[in-house]
Amino acid sequence: MDDLLLVGRIARRHGNRGQVIVNPETDFAEERFTAGSRVFLGTDDRPRRIVSVRFHQGRPVVELEGVDSMTAAESLADVELRMPASEMAPLPPATFYHHDLVDCEVRSRDGANIGRVARVDGPMERSCLVVNGESGEILIPMVADICVNVDPAAHLIEVDLPEGLLELNERSRRTIDSE
Repeated sequence: MDDLLLVGRIARRHGNRGQVIVNPETDFAEERFTAGSRVFLGTDDRPRRIVSVRFHQGRPVVELEGVDSMTAAESLADVELRMPASEMAPLPPATFYHHDLVDCEVRSRDGANIGRVARVDGPMERSCLVVNGESGEILIPMVADICVNVDPAAHLIEVDLPEGLLELNERSRRTIDSE
């Protein structure tokens, strides 16, 4: 169970034969949700096979092994779907799993500590590191010109921050705090 990665969350049932609509939590939904793939539901340690899948408006509509009624499908609303990391295909170059970046130390090119990655928000083409910094949360766009060295194995991300980015985060925090 330790190597399971979140790939989606069941939104609701679909139809009357036990299918469910999934809100994907992956940039590779069409690769993750395929007939024959195994998924784990919530904290259940028994895998379920995906019997069939089709996509509707960008979301997978999934038929899961053992879920064959409206009632069974309705009981799965909000349940997380996880897959073993070992069964996932390698990522394209210069892309990273979000879980590999969480807890990485973020440093500027001159060695100054910025903070640690708390989470990664957004899809692959618009990802943003959410960093817990000394004075609060800092949002750093995950782009090559800013994140110049990403080394998950060393738990380190080296950044070349544009002038004013830290101050912009600080001003945004003050504005939110004063509301």
